[in-house]
Amino acid sequence: MAVISKKIPAPDKVEIRTALLSVFDKTGIVELAQTLSERGVRLLSTGGTYKAIAAAGLDVTDVSEITGFPEIMDGRVKTLHPTVHGGLLAIRDDGEHQEAMKKHGIEGIDLAVINLYPFEEVRAAGGDYPTTVENIDIGGPAMIRASAKNHAYVTILTDPDDYAEFKEQLSADDGKTAYAFRQRMAAKAYARTAAYDAAISNWFAEALAIDTPRHRVIGGVLKEEMRYGENPHQKAAFYVTGEKRPGVSTAVLLQGKQLSYNNINDTDAAYELVAEFLPEKAPACAIIKHANPCGVATGSSLMEAYQRALACDSVSAFGGIIALNRVLDAETAEEIVKLFTEVIIAPDVTEEAKAIVARKPNLRLLSAGGLPDPRAAGLTAKTVSGGLLVQSRDNGMVEDLELKVVTKRAPTAQELDDMKFAFKVGKHVKSNAVVYAKDGQTAGIGAGQMSRVDSARIAALKAEEAAKALGLAVPMTHGSAVASEAFLPFADGLLSMIAAGATAVIQPGGSMRDQEVIDAANEHGIAMVFTGMRHFRH
Repeated sequence: MAVISKKIPAPDKVEIRTALLSVFDKTGIVELAQTLSERGVRLLSTGGTYKAIAAAGLDVTDVSEITGFPEIMDGRVKTLHPTVHGGLLAIRDDGEHQEAMKKHGIEGIDLAVINLYPFEEVRAAGGDYPTTVENIDIGGPAMIRASAKNHAYVTILTDPDDYAEFKEQLSADDGKTAYAFRQRMAAKAYARTAAYDAAISNWFAEALAIDTPRHRVIGGVLKEEMRYGENPHQKAAFYVTGEKRPGVSTAVLLQGKQLSYNNINDTDAAYELVAEFLPEKAPACAIIKHANPCGVATGSSLMEAYQRALACDSVSAFGGIIALNRVLDAETAEEIVKLFTEVIIAPDVTEEAKAIVARKPNLRLLSAGGLPDPRAAGLTAKTVSGGLLVQSRDNGMVEDLELKVVTKRAPTAQELDDMKFAFKVGKHVKSNAVVYAKDGQTAGIGAGQMSRVDSARIAALKAEEAAKALGLAVPMTHGSAVASEAFLPFADGLLSMIAAGATAVIQPGGSMRDQEVIDAANEHGIAMVFTGMRHFRH
């Protein structure tokens, strides 16, 4: 395959003589145009940008005057013209390019200030199909990519946040920009169009119900750089996709230090878990440590929910993440600040609660503005060597499942409630997962073990330790319901659960040895239900 090569060295400094300004987001555009005009830069513009600059009393030329062609088709066609793209793409030091510019009357464009139609915002707002399609920008990405490709000679600005640095460049270098600056802006420009196209392609896949498109790209915008990643030797940053799902990406940090990589990961896990419990039904609290819950509970009040969640494993809760499904009130805040906690996240926070948490200035307090919908569709992704694993979000809800009683004894109403509670929590516990629950409170949680029997035993051991700490005569696993997020492959796991005091079991079913497990349950008078849905979490 032939390789295109133009080995012409890029100039370090390029003077800005002519600028093209065409933006949807007009933040700072008039001020930027003013700066350019004061330096004698010729301004070219289009549509609404032209009107805004002209209304400010600045001398600006409509692009149609240099193309000799008016805007047509409701503005869909205005900059898609050789005069514009020739001015952006011409290699100034190439003789053939110079001759072509002279022959066709093309003037070089040294600066392009362009941002795009708000496709992502329209999509997030739930725009209908025709409206969303109409907000796919064509000319903007074309000009951005052309300018970025020719960054040896052209400065491309796609983000109003970069205007200030650009002005500093002009001031420092007498109206010129440095090659290193143009390179950085070009890299940013291509990242912007890549994220934009990713949003469009993913929307099409969603709208047309294409589960596995030939190409899948997930784009994001830098929200913040971090001191480090999971470990101090790893570099990290937080990017947001624009999905309007309430949680750590949309939350406002009301106080406390910057969230770390691990804080964000754990806070997301905590908030997604607590959202399983609808606030109109009962207050709920989830306490997370290393992305696994160490205690989850509902209560008659938010404070009671927190106290009951803490009782499950108060040792592991030290330095954990606390997620609440209702507005954080003063009473609950007063109780929470007694324990060293990294992060509190809630849909909102009362002024009184803010004042209480402020006593702990390093404690991060987040107001998410709402709860994520556990039934909502969406995508999740994780990287593997050389690839991405992408799947639909696990939005299965136990309330939506047809539970099948498979034992001689059916569960009591209380056991059934505890089964559903445990299964909800188990959905958010790393596999293999076993969760004991009683009266809307986790009694013991076993997570991330290679053997499901070990998970059951660890959960029971945690319950025994909690009983000692609370001064209970017997662990809370006695008389509890227990959930396994995947099927029980052998009866040994069930027998461990029975030994811990469980009287009812909920599991997906589907093992070749289901009957062996059912027989063991019947032999011990245990109630068991199958969900038909598993919740692996790796």
